[in-house]
This record gives sequence, structure tokens and C-alpha cells, in this order.
Amino acid sequence: MPTTSSERPGLPRGLVVLLGLAAAFLVISGMRTSAGLIGPAFLALVLTIAVHPLRVRLDRHVWGWASTVLCLLLVTAVMIGLAVSIVAATAKFATLLRRYEDDFNDMVSDGIRLLERAGVSTEQIRNVGDGLDLGKVVGVATDALSDVYGLVSGLVLMLALVLFMLADGRTFSDQLAAAGRGRPDLVAALRSFAHDTRRYLLVSTVFGLIAAVLDTVALELLGVPDPLLWGLLAFLTSYIPHVGFLIGLVPPAVLALLEGGPGLLLAVVLIYLGVNFVIGSVIHPRVVGNTVGLTSTLTFLSLIFWAGVIGPLGAILAVPLSILVRSLLVDADPASRWLSPLVANRDPG
Repeated sequence: MPTTSSERPGLPRGLVVLLGLAAAFLVISGMRTSAGLIGPAFLALVLTIAVHPLRVRLDRHVWGWASTVLCLLLVTAVMIGLAVSIVAATAKFATLLRRYEDDFNDMVSDGIRLLERAGVSTEQIRNVGDGLDLGKVVGVATDALSDVYGLVSGLVLMLALVLFMLADGRTFSDQLAAAGRGRPDLVAALRSFAHDTRRYLLVSTVFGLIAAVLDTVALELLGVPDPLLWGLLAFLTSYIPHVGFLIGLVPPAVLALLEGGPGLLLAVVLIYLGVNFVIGSVIHPRVVGNTVGLTSTLTFLSLIFWAGVIGPLGAILAVPLSILVRSLLVDADPASRWLSPLVANRDPG
């Protein structure tokens, strides 16, 4: 007796898993190859989503393209300001390191003498001395500056994408509403992605600003050079979940060591840990989880994953990228919503 279609066995579960993993590997490989395009394109999308409420309000009071131009000018000013701040911080750090070269060499000599008194072998001391080279640190800062310039070179592409997205945004709401009549779950998931992304940016900006102000005041009181610049760097790196404050800690910590010795270094590290770890790694992830529905563990894993796939922009955009993936794979599919409690702080709807 022939087997009906309803009785035909499906593919073995193991084969389905293997096929899914193979497809995921191909997609990730393609994303890594196209990281130079995907990163700026998604950043343009996030910025467009962020300024869309302003665009809607401007449309009620100004004519046609004026609202698009005003929003584009705002995005351009913000991006140029951030790029200039990063370049200035990196260049200033390299300049200050050269000024402290003699002090650094004296500290290395004192450290080598302490190692000799402790009975460390001459070969081991030589290896330590070769590794403690301020020129290498300056070289790292210079290389980072070159990477920043390369990142800034993609600014034109990103701003062009923002312009086109803002222009299309005039009618996108109506188009989305029309599409929602055929695919309501998908459209609802996309609306949720936009809403959660704006809330995440707002929460991150508020907490980053609080931490940056506290860092700046502390560095000023401790006498670390250029505290305002390092406070701005702390604000920028606050958009990198969990570990961003460690990147912002490096320049003021090194300068504190060269300016005031181990005591000042310890004070700066403790203050950064007290302020940024509590705000950036304890309070902020919990608020983000309650706000956009991503668990702390998933946020940290997304940071590692997207940084490996897209690069530095992936670290900054890790949370919005993860929100988009969750919206498309979980929220938009009623059959997959049972996964919501596992990947988000919300019940399946």
C-alpha cells in the first residue's frame, strides 16, 4: 500500500541540524567577507531609526525635503564629532606617551633593579626589559589611529545610505502598514525591532553619559592629563557592552602610571572599576534586558560573535544586530516564539 504524503517520514533530526549548521556557516562566512559593507549599512539603518521620531515631528512643521536635510545634517554632525573625538584621543595619547618616554625608561630601570634584588635570572630580566618598550605602545596607538582613519573613510558611504533611507522613510510607514495586511507577524517584529533599538540607544546614552561625567570629575581631581578627553572616550566606549569601559580605561591608566606612579594608577583603576563596572556591567545590562528583552548572557555572547564577524562596528552594534536576528527568527515566526523565554526577558506572545 503506498504511503500518503502525511505519513512520509521527514528528514532525520540530525541531518536537519547539520544542514542548518552548514547554512549558518555559509551565511556567517559571507557576512565576514562583506563586513566592510554590512557594518556601515547597518549603522546607517540604526541612525535612521534613531532620528525617525524627530523626522516625523519635523514633517508636521516644515516643507518636504527640509526635514530630511535637517535630520541628515544632525546625523552628519554627530558622526563627524564622534570620529574627530576618537582621532583626537588616539593622537593625544600617542603624543603624551612620547613626552613621558624618559620617565618610563626610569621606571623600567627601577623595576629591573628590583628583579635583580629578588634573584631573577639575567636572561629573564632581559626578556622583561625588551618587552617593556614605550615605542611599541606608541606604535600600537599609531596603528589604531590608522585603523580609525580607515573607519572614517567609510563615513561618506554611511551618510549616503542615511540620506536614501531618510528619503524613503517618508512613505515607509504606509508601505509597512500595507505589508502588514499580508504578513502581520513579520511587520510587528520589524516594528518591535525599531522600537527596541531606539530604547537601547536611549538607555546606553544616559548610562554612558553618567559614567563619563563621573570619570571626568575623578580624573580631574586626581590630576591625570586631559581628563575631559578621556571622559569623552569613556562615553564613546560605553556603547560596547560589558567590556567597553576597559578600552576607555587604557589611556588614562597608562598616563596615571607615568604621571604619578603605581599609586595614581591604582586609584584610576579602582575608580573606573567602581564607576564603570557597576554602571556598565551590572546596572546597564539589567536595564537593557528589561528594556529590549535580551539577557545579559546573550548580550555578552553577541558582543563576541558580532565583533568576530563584522569587526569594531560589530562590537558597537552587537545589541541592535542581535535584536534584529531575534525579531526575524523568533518574534516573526509564531512557531518559534517558544524560544522567547530562553533568549529574552519576556514571555512568548
